[in-house]
Amino acid sequence: MVQIGDVVVGFDVLRAKFLCNLNCCKGACCIEGDAGAPVDLEEVSMLEEVLPVIWEELSPEARAVIERQGVVYTDVEGELVTSIVHHKECVFAAYDEQGCCYCTIEKAYRAGKTRFYKPISCHLYPIRVKDFGTIKGVNYDRWSICKAAVLLGEKENLPVYQFLKEPLIRKFGEAWYRELEIAAKELTTLM
Repeated sequence: MVQIGDVVVGFDVLRAKFLCNLNCCKGACCIEGDAGAPVDLEEVSMLEEVLPVIWEELSPEARAVIERQGVVYTDVEGELVTSIVHHKECVFAAYDEQGCCYCTIEKAYRAGKTRFYKPISCHLYPIRVKDFGTIKGVNYDRWSICKAAVLLGEKENLPVYQFLKEPLIRKFGEAWYRELEIAAKELTTLM
């Protein structure tokens, strides 16, 4: 593990290769699983603010879930997560003509309709951040549905931390990311 400030980063974040391959997985990370995406308390109001912008794009089932329980709920581990449909699919998920899942919030952001990109946990995936009080842990979350992303990342020789440069900077800042790059280079010279 590498520590940068109050953040401890697992070696896999620096060594493992990853590059999303939506043609293969069709956005399965927004569909599969047993809970929604983790959200920070501050993000709840942002999710609620973006609702009028994306409402018509959400499925009728997603709208019903949101009307019944809101945009988030507390999962079995006590974490605040995005609401889900049918015990798996994020309420903010939609599908394009090819059957590929996409985030309605991110689509609205890219169209200039909102300033909120999407929850940071979604932007950071396959990295998960865990708060341990005085320190945070940053780890690579391996999931079988991302096998094509691992293969493409290996082909392109793209480490997880480089693939996720933008969201890592969004979460921890540019200076922190520069230190992460230095740590990754030092780790490479040791191997």
